[in-house]
Amino acid sequence: MAKLRSQYVCRNCGAVHAQWMGQCSNCKQWNTLVEEVRDRVEERQGTPASIRQRDQRPVAIADISAEDGPRIPLGDRELDRVLGGGVVPGSLILIGGDPGIGKSTLMLQTALRARHLSTLYVSGEESAQQVKMRAERLGGQGQGDGSNCFVLTETNTQNIFKQIEGLQPGLVVVDSVQTLHTAVLDGSPGTVGQVRECTSELMRFAKATGIPVVLIGHITKDGAIAGPKVLEHMVDCVLQFEGDRDHAYRLLRPLKNRFGSTNELGIYEMQGSGLAIVEDPSQVLLGDRGPRPSGVCVAATMDGMRPLLVEVQALVSSAVYGTPQRSATGFDLRRMNMLLAVLEKRCGFRLGQKDVFLNLAGGFRVEEPAIDLAVVCAVLGSNADIAVPMDCCFAGEVGLTGEVRPVTRTEQRIAEAAKLGFARAFVPKGTKGLPTSGPIEVVPVGRVDEVLGHLFG
Repeated sequence: MAKLRSQYVCRNCGAVHAQWMGQCSNCKQWNTLVEEVRDRVEERQGTPASIRQRDQRPVAIADISAEDGPRIPLGDRELDRVLGGGVVPGSLILIGGDPGIGKSTLMLQTALRARHLSTLYVSGEESAQQVKMRAERLGGQGQGDGSNCFVLTETNTQNIFKQIEGLQPGLVVVDSVQTLHTAVLDGSPGTVGQVRECTSELMRFAKATGIPVVLIGHITKDGAIAGPKVLEHMVDCVLQFEGDRDHAYRLLRPLKNRFGSTNELGIYEMQGSGLAIVEDPSQVLLGDRGPRPSGVCVAATMDGMRPLLVEVQALVSSAVYGTPQRSATGFDLRRMNMLLAVLEKRCGFRLGQKDVFLNLAGGFRVEEPAIDLAVVCAVLGSNADIAVPMDCCFAGEVGLTGEVRPVTRTEQRIAEAAKLGFARAFVPKGTKGLPTSGPIEVVPVGRVDEVLGHLFG
């Protein structure tokens, strides 16, 4: 058998070297050389026969069927909705997130719940006994006898393909892609070349056999998925699993989806028995809606396509240390400083010598500008020590001139507020399609002064 040849390519300038060197001789950059395969003839020896024997011929685009293929439901309503209605056969999905956030827990409990689907769980980080202990903690026996979920502790891609050929599962989960290695390259697992080649082999396997593959990936200290950026380009769907360790809620966001929308959002709650689906996230975020002190408002926000009602808390007090303090949790601090400048310049409120603290309850972070109106009302309510009625919600962007600008999907925000029993919704003036009657009163406002007149007289 001829020996497989490889070369080293600089990621910075693309120069090719016969052997690895610490510094590229062309661009003088350090640690930029990665190993690549120069001759891929022998690579076919490690791929399954079903892939090698597949004969691909060009087909006219007019002869290709435009019908959507059937999706495979996973038994997890939130995960299926984020993916666009289920898993597309032959798709390659990448899930990333912080260590310990619950990526492995999510996929293992999904494999246990999908009794109609034979799943191969490939673990490169845990032994079979450790996976069994995790399954028992997740209540795997209560969800099924586990006969549909098979565990394989292997990191070599060629051996994984052989086991898949014999088992023929309906879904493959790889935990994690950074632990895989292929005989094509000599590098250790986790290197740029190994991650790229292993993902390429899995992609060709998924497309040729129609078996969907889910990859669990690590992230770097900057929050990006570890490995080359081409890893995210190769897969069909990239999901980000995020959340605050101090809170029990976890968010599943699609960053890329070739077969669905990227505006969906899945919300889970971490419990002792695994991840539980949050049925009504707005109700959970609001909690008890009894009488509240000053500085508390409810904002009607949108996270992708999903309306959420979030409680905004503000505290304004005199600066006792001379220099006023500004702090914001879950909200952009620079935008809060801009809103404070608008209140002082356009509305006449003297907040320059006041400490201002802002917090979004529940540990959520909101970046859309529709929360501006609720932030302004919470700050002014705390400054005047007047409580805002808890049956009011707010949605509107505040401009530099003090005007309240329209926001998107106002009808969905109002419908969510009406479902939770709110009596009034303050929305920007000029919004089209506002309901004229119903269980909730819609109050259109054009400037911040009008909102203050309605609330504080």
